[in-house]
Amino acid sequence: MSERDLAVLRAAALSKLSEAGRAATVADEVEPALSALTRSLFDLLGDRSAHLRAGALKAGEQQFFVAGVFLVSPDETAHILVAEHGFPPEQHRLTIPIATAHPGWVYEHRVPLILENTDEHAGFKQILKTARMGSAIYGPMIWRGRFLGQVVMAAQARNT
Repeated sequence: MSERDLAVLRAAALSKLSEAGRAATVADEVEPALSALTRSLFDLLGDRSAHLRAGALKAGEQQFFVAGVFLVSPDETAHILVAEHGFPPEQHRLTIPIATAHPGWVYEHRVPLILENTDEHAGFKQILKTARMGSAIYGPMIWRGRFLGQVVMAAQARNT
């Protein structure tokens, strides 16, 4: 990809994120505000042609993406899935113990985590009911020193 193509892509992404930010600021509740942001990430992030590379998908897999937020429960014992896109509807408000797999690692260490190929991470746990993801990214949301949750994105193809 040329520098010009990258510049155009960056400008488009910034425009889309600005739109999402405006939508988030006028939302009446927290979850729709977060959903405006995760929707833009769902649409923007990830190499949309990654699945075409040899070895990116295993037999029977097909490329798809998910995005959402794991909020920390008030008692800090669980992550709760909200503002999700691409997840099965029955996983709305999915609750997992706070220390579960990589979301638990991000909670403990409070730093972002990128898993380019989840096959290379023995501790990767399948959270999505329908499929095991091949790539995942976790971004902590920290406000005034308090860990509120994390933005999560994943794709079935490895190295997405």
